Amino acid sequence: MSKYNSQTRIVKRKKRKLKKRTYIILPILVAFLAAVGYGTYLYVKADTVLSDSYEEDEREKSELREQEVDPTEDNVSVLIMGVDSSEVRENAENARTDALMVATLNKKDNSVKLVSIPRDTYVYLPEVGYETKIAHAHAHGGTAATVDTVENLLDIPIDYYTKLNFEAFVDVVDAVDGINAEVPYELQEQNSKDEAGAIQLLPGDQELDGEEALALARTRKQDSDIERGKRQQDIIKAVVDKAISLDSVLKYDDIIEAVGSNMTTNMTFPEMRSFISYGTDGTNLDFETITLEGSDYQPGGAYYWLLDDYALGETQETLRRHLDLSETSTASESEEASTTSGELGNSY
Repeated sequence: MSKYNSQTRIVKRKKRKLKKRTYIILPILVAFLAAVGYGTYLYVKADTVLSDSYEEDEREKSELREQEVDPTEDNVSVLIMGVDSSEVRENAENARTDALMVATLNKKDNSVKLVSIPRDTYVYLPEVGYETKIAHAHAHGGTAATVDTVENLLDIPIDYYTKLNFEAFVDVVDAVDGINAEVPYELQEQNSKDEAGAIQLLPGDQELDGEEALALARTRKQDSDIERGKRQQDIIKAVVDKAISLDSVLKYDDIIEAVGSNMTTNMTFPEMRSFISYGTDGTNLDFETITLEGSDYQPGGAYYWLLDDYALGETQETLRRHLDLSETSTASESEEASTTSGELGNSY
């Protein structure tokens, strides 16, 4: 065998190995560049869209905080308001809250506690100086009145808030291609356009689109506001689980658009970004739901949900521990002020 032929074969083998490596590396490189490009696109879009949702809070911090919080380091709370406003109703300024929840987030434990506050809860409204349904707080004084009322009720600072309307709820569920939920009974509900009986669902575990999920979240005709609150918690958890799954990575564009165009918040984009770690830090997110216990209350024919004082105290303590707040006497002081004001005021 000639030296020339031997060298030729060696060169050909090297070329074949180089081609194989190229076939392996090239798709990985293309995928990596695509991922970086998509990630950059999402970041820029999120910064633009979600920043448009920002509204400046008149207060620098909650009066129940000694100093401003940093969500990258501190445990914080977020008030979630679902208002019964829409383009059809044209009632954004005087809408009531159809869903009201408080999420406390603990950085160290990577945990979230989600408290549902029934819309008919009988509470003291600082804005008007008497007791009535908590859903009325937003109608009387918007976001600020709702924040004050919830802080007075739960005895914890509300650091951030998000306010979404019906369209946001529908669009977000649709953006993640629907959610799986348990429908407890056959129901007929109006849709987001207020068309009566437009949504019909049969009982059972099933996949729901945005309009169907909204109908499930709103219905309470066959059970109670408490059960509705539990369903809303389950729906939010289902949306969160779906949104942080790998299957939804390519849907983030639609999710950002859905949230940003129908939300107002006092969170800046960097502050929102800091919450991503709760779903992506490599450990399981501990997600607990809490319902405020109470009983039916009908003075003069109007229906309210009257909270159990002992159970409320336990919930306040749970939330304060989760936020790592020091022990204070504000709970008893708030209760005393609420009772006194309730005796002097009126209700409807």
